[in-house]
Amino acid sequence: MSRTGARGGPQTRAMIAEVAARLFLERGFDTVTVADVAQEAGVSSVTVFKHFPRKEDLFLDRSVDAVELLRSAVRDRAPGVDVLASLRDMTLRLVGARHPLSGVNDRSIPFFRTVAASPALVARAREIAADLQRTLAEELERDPTFEGDATLLAAFFIAGYGTVMVETARRLIAEEAPSAVMDDHRARFERLFDALRSGVVPRP
Repeated sequence: MSRTGARGGPQTRAMIAEVAARLFLERGFDTVTVADVAQEAGVSSVTVFKHFPRKEDLFLDRSVDAVELLRSAVRDRAPGVDVLASLRDMTLRLVGARHPLSGVNDRSIPFFRTVAASPALVARAREIAADLQRTLAEELERDPTFEGDATLLAAFFIAGYGTVMVETARRLIAEEAPSAVMDDHRARFERLFDALRSGVVPRP
């Protein structure tokens, strides 16, 4: 039995993702194979693919978390809180906590560099963004209290979020002062929500 054989599914998945991230950051995404990850993690390639159907998802492994955050922002918001306010609170909470999905985590710079160096990762990131846009639009369409264009809000929010992340990535890779980048990162999110409030979603 491998050293991971006695562990539960979520633990094994997290361990594989951690090993994969370390290898990708050290060697570059395109030079590391799934077999390399499996060997380093002490599992079979079949086990890796069981948890991560695509190699790119070994590195972009937060998409499941992003889906749950979007769903929760719509479904679990307090009475009287509109969707845009809930999305804003979620976004700024992630930034404040320096969550990996915020773009300003301690590992963001090597993460961004690795993604930028791999066309496969860039393409997969775009696919994930499209999936998130569809998820958010579907949640908004199901919500009986949402007034507005679900498709437009989902498109503008996901595109705006991605735009802020890409600009922050560019500045961090260029080795600009992290404190200045962090301040501007939050300010740009604030401007994004101001624009969405003014142009897409009426005030409650």
